Amino acid sequence: MTEEQDNSDSLEPDIAEQVVEEVEKGHNRQPIVSVLGHVDHGKTSVLDLVRSIGSERQASVMDREAGGITQHIGATEVPADILNETCSEMMKGNKFKSPGLLFIDTPGHHSFVSLRNRGGSVSDIAILVIDIMEGLQPQTIESLKVLRDSKTPFVIAGNKIDRIHGWMCEKGRSFIESSKNQRSDVTDLFEARYWKLLGQFAEHGFNIERYDLIKDFRNNVALVPMSAKEGEGLQDLLTVTVGLAERFLEERLTDTLGSTQATVLEVREEIGMGKTIDIILYRGGLKVGDKIMLAGPDGPYQTHIKGLKRPKGMSEMRDAGKRWVNYDGVEAACGVKIVAPNMEGTIPGTTLHIANTEEEIKIAKQAIRDEWRGVFNQMPIMCTQCSEVFSRTDFKTHVKEEGPCQDAEEEKKGIVIKADTVGGLEALAFELFKLKIPVRRATVGVVNKKDILMAQSAQDPLYKIILGFSTKANSEVTDGLKSGDSEINFISGEIIYHVLDEYEEWREKLQAEIEAELRESLVYPGQLLYLRDHTFRAKGPAIVGMRVVGGRVHIGQKIMKLDGTPVGQIKSLRTRDGDDVKEGSTGDELAVAVHGPTVGRHIEELDEFYVDVPESHAKRLKNIELDPKEQEIFEQLIKLHRKVNHFWGR
Repeated sequence: MTEEQDNSDSLEPDIAEQVVEEVEKGHNRQPIVSVLGHVDHGKTSVLDLVRSIGSERQASVMDREAGGITQHIGATEVPADILNETCSEMMKGNKFKSPGLLFIDTPGHHSFVSLRNRGGSVSDIAILVIDIMEGLQPQTIESLKVLRDSKTPFVIAGNKIDRIHGWMCEKGRSFIESSKNQRSDVTDLFEARYWKLLGQFAEHGFNIERYDLIKDFRNNVALVPMSAKEGEGLQDLLTVTVGLAERFLEERLTDTLGSTQATVLEVREEIGMGKTIDIILYRGGLKVGDKIMLAGPDGPYQTHIKGLKRPKGMSEMRDAGKRWVNYDGVEAACGVKIVAPNMEGTIPGTTLHIANTEEEIKIAKQAIRDEWRGVFNQMPIMCTQCSEVFSRTDFKTHVKEEGPCQDAEEEKKGIVIKADTVGGLEALAFELFKLKIPVRRATVGVVNKKDILMAQSAQDPLYKIILGFSTKANSEVTDGLKSGDSEINFISGEIIYHVLDEYEEWREKLQAEIEAELRESLVYPGQLLYLRDHTFRAKGPAIVGMRVVGGRVHIGQKIMKLDGTPVGQIKSLRTRDGDDVKEGSTGDELAVAVHGPTVGRHIEELDEFYVDVPESHAKRLKNIELDPKEQEIFEQLIKLHRKVNHFWGR
């Protein structure tokens, strides 16, 4: 439990007595449990172990997920009879009153903040899975922040105790029994890991303690050591999770009345059913014939329920196959498949609302618009003035508070991104924001003609690309994207980091090609010093000796004094050996012919000059890596020009 919970009660050390004291009251719905944690710490393995109990075992979810990383929310219901059977030893013959547990399997990688928050928003309690050998990792810490911010109580599954050298596991055995049967040197190793975890959590403001030693569950977070791989400690985890939910979340678990709401997990094509949606119903109820409001690509739309189906037994919703049972009505909390007309465009990750009355329709429409607007406002955009990248929400603050950018607008630059779910879209945008890449168009679904046209219209070749996460192109545009002469590039994949790695590789390669092309014709900044006693001709043109103090100088470039006063144009460059050259660089001493000035009237010995840069070249130079001296000169040139034209080079 987090410290935000009230302190009116505590639990005694004996876990069975702690649970039984309050379960007699009973509750209206089963608790919803999120499973969180760092990638590879065993979230999916814990759920696989849960699904293996009882008489109907399911195949491994880990085998199904791309790259072994869970990237979509999944849901699994565990009925009360299986819970009671599994936890009978811990419960000492007593029974849970909850009708079961509804598990939500949420992505654990750090980029899935929005998607994980979406899962957490409907959760009553969470299980934070930690590899007991690795301790807190960056994504674990982020999960703790999510739990703290949402004030979600949680239990820690200290997974992988089988990795402790010498620890002997036994499938189905509780941790309490297991710890009694370990050698003293092995338990010493466990204690060392345990105390290290205590210190790590304390650094982040959480007091944790082994669940069987806790005196007060309100001020301490329960740690349940276990091995998902070997099947040890599961009954401890389930008993503590259900017990704490039933004890401390009674009001929440009985608050199932009011306007029906559910989260759309996925849109799926089912044989004989057409397009269906899988949802988590967390408030109210649904029945066949109800009108519902959903979010589509063009905004809210209404349909009606023709069928309600739930997975049979312990089936995971995404793997149920033909294992579905028809229902006339369902109540929170449960996972359910809805069969209804015209659901092809439903956006996964959004909220379903009941819409039987005019008032409900009005409320639902507004709620859906607000929800999508919230997603849209997090997309990264670029400021026209300073070229910094912000979320749309932060951009409003930026133009309000930043003096030079108060009149700025959103730069219509950026790439096109696509994903199969809202959460996937948010995850992709989150990563691009960190890379300072603006997004011009972001939509859920397959790549279509509109996406192609948007990408083609980008002026900057670095923005002529579409990134897709768990999506593909429709048949109309597939061939064009694959052709060798396509104007745009399309990168898509099932794992977001593979997509981003390929994108960065493409961007770096293209950037290098662009820079190589620009270097051939680009005017670079430079600084020159008129040397003493090196006047060869006073005018028509003036020919004087100069040293390149920094940067570069080319024939045809204009030069100015350090205060911005124009001087003239370079007509020729000659070395001390008498060779004509087109270019000079830092340290070179050259005879420079300048058309325009007269020595003694316009320029003097020991004067310094800047090599001026045309405004169009200044914009291109921003994309070129300059050396420190060139960058310093370039910045001085920008300051000089912006005294006259505030928008020069922007």
